[in-house]
Amino acid sequence: MERNYTTLDRLIASVDEALRISTGEAPAPQRGNPAGDLAAIDLDEEQRRHVAGLMRINHSGEICAQALYAGQAATARNDATREAMQSAADEEIDHLSWCEDRLKELDSRPSVLNPLWYAGSFAIGAAAGIAGDDWSLGFVKETENQVEAHLQDHLERLPDGDVRSQAILDQMKADEAKHADMAEDAGARDLPEPIRRAMALTAGLMKTLAYRL
Repeated sequence: MERNYTTLDRLIASVDEALRISTGEAPAPQRGNPAGDLAAIDLDEEQRRHVAGLMRINHSGEICAQALYAGQAATARNDATREAMQSAADEEIDHLSWCEDRLKELDSRPSVLNPLWYAGSFAIGAAAGIAGDDWSLGFVKETENQVEAHLQDHLERLPDGDVRSQAILDQMKADEAKHADMAEDAGARDLPEPIRRAMALTAGLMKTLAYRL
């Protein structure tokens, strides 16, 4: 007999997912790493630390994305919305894995604050889902638009010739644009300007801390 999961069931499952995602290794990706067999360039120590900082930010961003989608899926009222959130989250798992791979190549590590980023983003996602699917989708659209912009900034800040990092960020940027379009097509509301500014300020704090921690 097929079981009908309650909101409480989904929340409990999300807590388990939070612990695995924020403290353990990323799940196996569904797609191959875009960096593939591209040759790595020699980076001096300052460049290596800088690229690692950028990739740590992006890894933390993907932790936040997983949490946001999990929170929204747990409280979404419509099955189609929940399935769309899960589909996007599955692609974000690829991003998480690719960023983790690149950090290992750079002899670095993810942010030690990832559990904090996960908890905060899950709470935001759950609150958005409770407010209604159109608002929840609005958060997805705005989040992905902001992420797409910061990925472009990171691409411009990479050292010349770092094609491995560039390939990963290019694919992530394309996927984020697709997720924003998905949310808009599904009926996303445009968020009020104060909320968009608050999201940008929160993301700025995360990026500042994750670059070093």
